[in-house]
Amino acid sequence: MSRYAHARKAAVVMAASTALLVTGIPVIAQAATPDAPAAVAAQQANRAQLISAANQQTTSLAQSLGLSGEEKLVTKDVFQDADGTRHLRYERTLNGLPVLGGDLVVHQAPTGATKSVDRASTAPLSGVSTTPKLAAPAAQTAALAAEQGTAVDTAPRLVVWAADNSPRLAWETVVSSTKSDGTPSKMHVVTDATSGQVIQQWDGIETGSGKGVFVGNVTIGTTQSGSSYQLKDGTRGGMYTTNLNHGTSGTGTLYSKSTDTWGDGTVNNGESAAVDAHYGVAATWDYYKNTFGRNGIRNDGVGAYSRVHYGNNYVNAFWDDSCFCMTYGDGSNNTAPLTELDVAGHEMSHGVTAATANLTYSGESGGLNEATSDIFGTMVEFYANIPTDNPDYLIGELININGDGTPLRYMDKPSKDGASADYWSSTVGNKDVHYSSGVANHFFYLLSEGSGAKTINGVNYDSPTQGNIAVTGIGRDKAAAVWYRALTTYMTSSTNYAAARTATEKAATDLYGAGSAELAAVGTAWAGVNVGTAPNPGGVTVTNPGNQSTAVGGAVNLAIKATGGTAPLTYSATGLPTGLSINASTGAITGTASTAGTYNVTVTAKDSAGKTGTTSFTWTVSTGGGGCTPAQLLGNEGFESGTATPWTASSGVVDSSASQAAHSGSWKAWLNGYGSTHSDSLSQTVSIPAGCKATLSFWLHIDTAESGTTAYDKLTVSVNGTALKTYSNVDAAAGYQQRTFDLSAYAGQTVTVKFAGTEDASLQTSFVIDDTSIQTG
Repeated sequence: MSRYAHARKAAVVMAASTALLVTGIPVIAQAATPDAPAAVAAQQANRAQLISAANQQTTSLAQSLGLSGEEKLVTKDVFQDADGTRHLRYERTLNGLPVLGGDLVVHQAPTGATKSVDRASTAPLSGVSTTPKLAAPAAQTAALAAEQGTAVDTAPRLVVWAADNSPRLAWETVVSSTKSDGTPSKMHVVTDATSGQVIQQWDGIETGSGKGVFVGNVTIGTTQSGSSYQLKDGTRGGMYTTNLNHGTSGTGTLYSKSTDTWGDGTVNNGESAAVDAHYGVAATWDYYKNTFGRNGIRNDGVGAYSRVHYGNNYVNAFWDDSCFCMTYGDGSNNTAPLTELDVAGHEMSHGVTAATANLTYSGESGGLNEATSDIFGTMVEFYANIPTDNPDYLIGELININGDGTPLRYMDKPSKDGASADYWSSTVGNKDVHYSSGVANHFFYLLSEGSGAKTINGVNYDSPTQGNIAVTGIGRDKAAAVWYRALTTYMTSSTNYAAARTATEKAATDLYGAGSAELAAVGTAWAGVNVGTAPNPGGVTVTNPGNQSTAVGGAVNLAIKATGGTAPLTYSATGLPTGLSINASTGAITGTASTAGTYNVTVTAKDSAGKTGTTSFTWTVSTGGGGCTPAQLLGNEGFESGTATPWTASSGVVDSSASQAAHSGSWKAWLNGYGSTHSDSLSQTVSIPAGCKATLSFWLHIDTAESGTTAYDKLTVSVNGTALKTYSNVDAAAGYQQRTFDLSAYAGQTVTVKFAGTEDASLQTSFVIDDTSIQTG
């Protein structure tokens, strides 16, 4: 089904409309009635007020978040919970340049105080130059070379690339082409503005494929204009449907005729496909509106439009955000239009993702993007519940793309399609996003229906789990509510599977409570697809907030969260810095730190049955100012002791063989290079003094037998589990290159620096590291 694009061109808002029957056949199903125009207007006025308030806070919020004076926040969206809590989604700029991967969500209490922030990137932008060494024409040449057979669609624009937590100046170029199946492509290519190296690329057109089916006898929204009727729906944002008449460009011709009956249910009548598409948009609009109160894809009351009869023999359908529209081909021999209901739900949901988290369409975030559309396409199918399309957890089951009646994808056991992943692994992000999406699809099915064999609406399922973990479902409506809130409230452009678990657990806590069965089910379902472990059965789990640092006189408001057990929970803490205390009922640690020092804190949560959970962390209270004594913190930094200590390393990593030369001396750390499935790691834990700036540096040589631009083998550099940068065989180069990262944000904390290498089943890639340091000053 789909690889789809994201952009923002508003469709035309149409006049009043009427809802009339298709083809004069009795009504079998009808989409739910949207809110009255007055209620919609009131909702939009409230949204405008929220956005205005968010705009007024951009400067003060930027300062409170520690952003530099060159950084600005740009409001993307805002929504408010019933209790007054607000969630403000911002993009970021540096000296006027857009920061890709700089998006963040600020969560505010009803009082306006910031409760927490979710960031796509935690790396500071200080020191990032906005003057390119590589000119735009060179970036354009590099982009065209990266994608053969393309032409420039949008000239290079300067951006700051921060999505990998290694911020640098870059050029973003959009190049266009047509794929072999006739699908248009708009490839975004990001090139380093200093070296010209291609950093990242993704397709802005997200496409699908299959053979279309019809929705049968339905009621649709139309508009009367004089003596003619048009396929315009004024009650749903002015959405409309056009006929491309086998063309491949333009808006198409709006469907219009003298009578208000459309199509006859056969492919020979071109209006039949238009009815399918038009109904699909209405059903999707109504699902989001009546389930989540969302007023259109962008929540701005503007309806998307549909183009049918694209090209000739085009076995595909796609969403393109640049036209804010869905496009459907007519399939093989122009006799099988791709207008199945869950296709429309899937395509439009890509637009919802673009308007909210904007999950980057590559790697694990791309799999989550694609799964989001599968999830809500499925929910639209259940919502509409029409007799010609039995609601199920099969994706594209009526398309018959395989020619044998089997679905395109299976949510209960994704691997049944022969390519999708049932479970998370460190290499799942290397798969095509339509296959890495299997992990989230499987999670959603498990959360909805649970594990094991069962029959739903006459369809048999048998969903397995990692380690045979038993999962009890909470029902699809609750599961969808958790996913929607996580998408719109906590996910960012760089969210991966681990972060998606965190986002959905936050969402479940918001919706159903910290000790709820729904929250426990979310954790168990993720464990069932190998994303983390199952919650403590019947016990209490306290979430570790990470090591903390505060200046003397600094005000503290740290929320400790716990899950599981039997409500209510009671909190206590030992070792808190002088001046701080914990609220026994809420778990909030508040007060003003008054005495410098390093404190070992343990927080305990006890439920009403006496079961407890604990977590421990350090809290450094610094005097502020006072300077910093320069020091090199890493031990055995050049590995010349001939052993790993004080590093923790996989067997054989510390090496003196002549096959790969050291940068200096005789010893180095050599990760991977086996030419078979393998993983190596190297880590060391140090404490960065409070008030210090700190810089991690090391020399890296990458040698590979791989070729091309696909990242098969990878090395991830992380601090306390947060990835700073991932290198791959694509980055191979002669000799060593020095890599540096600013760790000043970790001052006052104990940090673990880790190098983790993974290698696939064939062709070696060696990651050789030497002369490491963490230098303070």
